[in-house]
Amino acid sequence: MRKFGAASLVAMCGIAMCGMLACAPAQAQWVPPIKGNDTGGIIAYSLASQMDIRARAIDHCAFYGKVVKFLAVQPYEGGYISFACRWLPYGAAGGPVRANY
Repeated sequence: MRKFGAASLVAMCGIAMCGMLACAPAQAQWVPPIKGNDTGGIIAYSLASQMDIRARAIDHCAFYGKVVKFLAVQPYEGGYISFACRWLPYGAAGGPVRANY
């Protein structure tokens, strides 16, 4: 009898947990408008009308001693502008670009 009671208690707790999860609202994670690392990054398309995104991307890559190469644009609300940080611009014969602040 005790095993049956324990099993039914576990079953009721499982149903209650599923019900709580089903009633909880879904949450979207917040993403910063500018995100990246030493290999590149993304900028929210909504910032294109508010700031100079080329200068922001150049500053981001210059922090790592690299130059920027824009890759793609998703021109709608919620889209992103992606860019890569490269060691040398195409056709450059010199060494890596260094940013002196």
